[in-house]
Amino acid sequence: MSTGARGRDLLARTRAVLPSWLSIYYDEPIEIERGEGRHVWDSDGNRYLDFFGGILTTMTAHALPEVTKAVSEQAGRIIHSSTLYLNRPMVELAEQIAAVSAIPDAKVFLTPSGTEANDAALLLASSLRRSNQILALRNSYHGRSFSTVAITGNRSWSPTSLSPFQVYYVHGGQQYRSPYAGLSDGEYIAACVADLKDVLDQSGGDIAAFIAEPIQGVGGFTSGPDGLLGAFAEVLRERGILWISDEVQTGWGRTGEHFWGWQAHGAATPDIVTFAKGIGNGLSMGGVIARAEVMDSLGANSISTFGGSPLTSAGALANLRYLLEHDLQRNAARHGPTLLEGLRAVQSPIVGDVRGKGLMIGVEVVRPGTGTPGDPAPELASAVLEAAKRHGLLVGKGGLHGNVLRIAPPLTLTADEATEGLTALVASIEEVTP
Repeated sequence: MSTGARGRDLLARTRAVLPSWLSIYYDEPIEIERGEGRHVWDSDGNRYLDFFGGILTTMTAHALPEVTKAVSEQAGRIIHSSTLYLNRPMVELAEQIAAVSAIPDAKVFLTPSGTEANDAALLLASSLRRSNQILALRNSYHGRSFSTVAITGNRSWSPTSLSPFQVYYVHGGQQYRSPYAGLSDGEYIAACVADLKDVLDQSGGDIAAFIAEPIQGVGGFTSGPDGLLGAFAEVLRERGILWISDEVQTGWGRTGEHFWGWQAHGAATPDIVTFAKGIGNGLSMGGVIARAEVMDSLGANSISTFGGSPLTSAGALANLRYLLEHDLQRNAARHGPTLLEGLRAVQSPIVGDVRGKGLMIGVEVVRPGTGTPGDPAPELASAVLEAAKRHGLLVGKGGLHGNVLRIAPPLTLTADEATEGLTALVASIEEVTP
């Protein structure tokens, strides 16, 4: 499936007018022209099974009728007003999110993106705690603004060392390449908690918050064992430090086993939860959930021009209601194992690790013959990405070294589509294996 003249012309125009640092997939990039369900079509008419959803953003389905209808009807009434006026769709969406948040006395602030959601969470925490010190995980990613780049523990996505925060990075974001990789889960958690306590002792005790993705997205779908963040939370609570759970990629049931990624880590509840991507199903939507005492703690006025706009709120609410009414969390739990177990059964020396939960799966691609964990092989990961495209399948790529395949289909995935995608991906891996 090669790019035609229209695609090549658009690529040239893109390179001429947009920044050189914007990443674009494929040797011959494609223009996605339309979508339906779990499939998309490019401008040359080629059809693909979409296992990446525009970076885990098309959460339910492309062109979901319920979302399309809600957006169309709202656009016919009013598109924009800002938070300076009463906004019924925004309030109804916030009420629904608060109801499913599992946070007591929850309040919600809506933003246009996950980056701005994490910005707002950092603002709340640093203002409440009167501190600019932040704890984050190594290999993390929290956005592309000045403040969120500053707390991103993955240099591939952090282009400056300047920061409004003093940031301390702790172990626990991933096991496969961790210095603690050979330990059992319990020993791993104990080692990471000991590291956390040591960092806290060195910081002087003025940390505002700890922010963590339950499963690191850009980092390559990596995570520590279940229970790790809960063990961290016990230490943090003793010292009055807030816990921010970045659920931009793990929220809304994608992991199958829980509605939120943090729920895999025990009874402890985060003080603040951030979200984005999938809730809007492609609309620009993010937000922050926090207990009222945290959310209401700012001592200055604020507004949002675009956060919670009537249009995006109406679409996001229709999307969330569809997800809940059709129990898509259970669907992720049902079909995720087909992909996870099928990929783990692949006998290829370039597959170093297969990990994940539900419909959020990472495949670490390594250089054959380099032992365990194996040297990262970003060139082989790129080759698998290209091969999957030729087989009619779109997947993502990430990780610190750019060597991890990221697999995250829409949550309405069917059994036949799971099998079709697995077959294409296995064939692509075998095609690239030396």
